[in-house]
Amino acid sequence: MRVLVTGGAGFIGTNLIKRLLKDGHEVVSVDNYSTGKKENEQKGCEYYHRDLSETTWWALWDDDNLLDDRQIEPVDIIFHLASVARIQPSFEHPVDTFSSNTTATLNVLEWARHHETPVIYAGSSSSNGDKFANPYTLSKSQSEQLVELYNKVYELPTTTCRFYNVYGQHQLTEGKYCTLIGIFETLYREGRPLTITGDGEQRRDFTHVDDIVDGFIKCGEVHLDVWGNKDVNGELFELGKGKNYSVNEIAAAFGENYPTKYIDERSGEMKETLCIDTKAKDVLNWNPKGDVIDFIQENYSRKV
Repeated sequence: MRVLVTGGAGFIGTNLIKRLLKDGHEVVSVDNYSTGKKENEQKGCEYYHRDLSETTWWALWDDDNLLDDRQIEPVDIIFHLASVARIQPSFEHPVDTFSSNTTATLNVLEWARHHETPVIYAGSSSSNGDKFANPYTLSKSQSEQLVELYNKVYELPTTTCRFYNVYGQHQLTEGKYCTLIGIFETLYREGRPLTITGDGEQRRDFTHVDDIVDGFIKCGEVHLDVWGNKDVNGELFELGKGKNYSVNEIAAAFGENYPTKYIDERSGEMKETLCIDTKAKDVLNWNPKGDVIDFIQENYSRKV
């Protein structure tokens, strides 16, 4: 099948594209490279440097009003990953957050509606908490609502998959959009103390990126009737490991007695995330295999 991956030069998008290419699919990526990296580009995928939040994006997709000489042909399905992630930067840049997340999602859905193309949307587990705790969470929640709207009003085939603290290959290890594991990786490799906010007892459900990709692809396969007699249209799946760890436990996995440094607690973040919804396992036969402690010990930890 021919697949469009938005945010294809980013962390999860890169892993998804690698899997799609390995499975023999034709893949196209759209990314504005705000957090995506050129070095993530995979041979065999066609990349377009475009901003989904811009109104000119429509002209770029319009056969009659192309603004460049590269036309993006229709696709069979869209995996919509493009967004600016992380809670803390959203406090400082709320306009960019809503533009890159909510407005971009609206643009993708509208294009998909006109082309009758199924959309698999990458939601966030933060939507399970206080939607008004920070701009990021509200922007993702609104995007999920837009996906639901287009499914119900326009009968656009959609599925939303909520991600839980993703880690793994190609994760960001620098800049303000780093994940916790990415931050710890950088500090560890530089021999600096691991910085822990608050008391470190906040708990997170960490999910390996390969498991996230597997769940995403399973949703796409059902939409394209690869399985037959299964229907995930309009569904919302929680893609979490179902097991959580405190930040203190994560830090300890980097090595016995490895130094840590406690800093002030940050506002707007949930005290705990834990996936207790089993729908993905029951409906998609999705079985996450990765464990974050094993990952850390295999890749980083040492005795100090």
